[in-house]
Parts: sequence; structure tokens; C-alpha cells
Amino acid sequence: MEHIVTVQDAVTAFADFIEPTDAELDAIEIEMPVILADVDLLDAHIATLDRTPTELDERRIRRARRRALAARVALVNRTAAASLPGGAA
Repeated sequence: MEHIVTVQDAVTAFADFIEPTDAELDAIEIEMPVILADVDLLDAHIATLDRTPTELDERRIRRARRRALAARVALVNRTAAASLPGGAA
């Protein structure tokens, strides 16, 4: 007869490794404007899923798309400036 044993000890033994590191949290914070802009764009698209988009909906989607693109450009520029020696872009 086999004994059924919980795996809690095996899972909790690595609990320290499950949490994100400070570097990962910093990377998430740097990317947060892009994430929030993408969420706004998805919200704009979701609002029009069950109906025909009105002109107001189309404007909202266009604005959200522009904000998402601008956030991505800002992130790329920030990353490129940080990777160049002397911080010059």
C-alpha cells in the first residue's frame, strides 16, 4: 500500500525563489506605462465587441492606440539611452 503524502514541503522549500527579484520588479515598473496603455486599448476594443462602434468609440480606440504607441516609443528611447555609454541618445 502506497502512502499519499502532501507536497507542501517540496513546494514551500522553494518559496523564496517564487517571489520576483528586485530587478524583475524594477523592470515591471519601467514597463508599467506601456502595460497601462495596452490595458486602455483593450478596454476600448472590448467596449465595442457586442455592438457596432460609433464615431466616439472609434476616436477612443484611435486615442488609446496612439497612447500605447507613444508609451512604447518612450520605453524604447529610455532603454536605448540607458544602454549607450554616457547616457547620450
